[in-house]
Amino acid sequence: MWRLTVIKIFNHYFHKRTLLQIFFDLGFVVVTVMVAILMQVADPSSVSSLVVTTTLLLAVGILVINAGLGFYQRVHHRTVGQTRARAVLSLCLSMSLAYGIFRLSPLPLADASAFVLALVAAVALMLVHRIYVAHAMPRAMMRQRVLIFGSGDRARLVGRTLKNSDPNVDLVGYYASPNETTSDISGWGLLSPKKSLTDIVIEEQVDEIVVALSERRGGSMPLRELLDCKLHGVRVVDIATHFEKTMGQIRRDSVSAGWLIFGDGFEQGLIRTMVKRLFDIVCATLLIVLALPVMVMTSILILLESAGSIFYLQERVGLNGRLFNVVKFRSMRTDAEKDGQPRWASTADERITRVGRVIRKLRIDELPQLFSVLGGDMSLVGPRPERPYFVDKLTQELPYYAVRQSVKPGITGWAQVRYHYGASVEDSAEKLQYDLYYVKNHTLFLDLIVLFETVGVVLMGKGA
Repeated sequence: MWRLTVIKIFNHYFHKRTLLQIFFDLGFVVVTVMVAILMQVADPSSVSSLVVTTTLLLAVGILVINAGLGFYQRVHHRTVGQTRARAVLSLCLSMSLAYGIFRLSPLPLADASAFVLALVAAVALMLVHRIYVAHAMPRAMMRQRVLIFGSGDRARLVGRTLKNSDPNVDLVGYYASPNETTSDISGWGLLSPKKSLTDIVIEEQVDEIVVALSERRGGSMPLRELLDCKLHGVRVVDIATHFEKTMGQIRRDSVSAGWLIFGDGFEQGLIRTMVKRLFDIVCATLLIVLALPVMVMTSILILLESAGSIFYLQERVGLNGRLFNVVKFRSMRTDAEKDGQPRWASTADERITRVGRVIRKLRIDELPQLFSVLGGDMSLVGPRPERPYFVDKLTQELPYYAVRQSVKPGITGWAQVRYHYGASVEDSAEKLQYDLYYVKNHTLFLDLIVLFETVGVVLMGKGA
């Protein structure tokens, strides 16, 4: 069996299989395109550096498209038809990208049609392989066998999320602690207490043990046996770490202030702040230039549909609780809150105009916030800024909610690409768990991942 391992790169967890998929696609495209180019060039040695640069640029662009369309997500619930549709979209976008790159490239190609044919074949074969990996690869090659230590409500929560979120997990069962007096697990799921934990782990070829005890005091954890399991190559993690590395979230009901304080992460160093600020300025400037025609057209359409301001200014809570005005294209009627009572925006909100529905779905209404990024009130990536009324309400109801304000709010964020559109306290509670993960692990690398996935969210119209 190929045992999956989790690798932490720049504070973000990746499965080994995901990295292998990315490197395979990168290598496949690079080799194919370089061979196709070199066969078309009379003197390969004279353009070697240009060939490498052009090839890498195209390969990275195709990887970004695939990542944005969700091909490297380990957990998904797409059908074969949905994956095929994304593959066709990826092929079209990849060919458009290739056309643009090679039109601008000074490479002297003898037979452009032969090169295009080779490129189309390479990308198509890569996407066929993606579909095979997602739906047809023998599941035995990707299985991960997990044992849950505990039989209470926390253990049941871990088991339920594992079954619902990751089809590649085999749940071996639940091993009850001798100090647990009650069980929330049915009898068929409980492993025999007559055998030691170590013996069961070896017999069942367990890859990982998740310690999910409702009560840890009074010698409820067999530390010696857990250590023996770890020495046999089995990963042993607590419930908070389990959710962090498998779901990309920090569960509010499984962490304590001590875990947040003494664990790694939550680093807000000067270098990180300077790099993030420089990245924001460069990207925001570039995006404003590229999106300027779209913003001009949107402004005209808003004016044609209804009288009133093109932009909508609203007070939001930013870094360290500082208030600022967020700027968006107006997508609602001018009398949306004429009674003065703040309300959550919903997906089928009757206050939204016809133009507003379109620009919300395509995220065009968010584009003016790029100027807030240049001004320093916001970042490209971070927790979404909320209104003071809701921040006060959520801070009282949700522990650790104020932690979100330790970083700049963002136009997009980890919670936005991982969770559907939310319009209630319950949705805010779910999104908070992703925001906590971002605040704990945020790096430039994670920001890039969020931006890539945001492209996929916009392309597929998810969560609008």
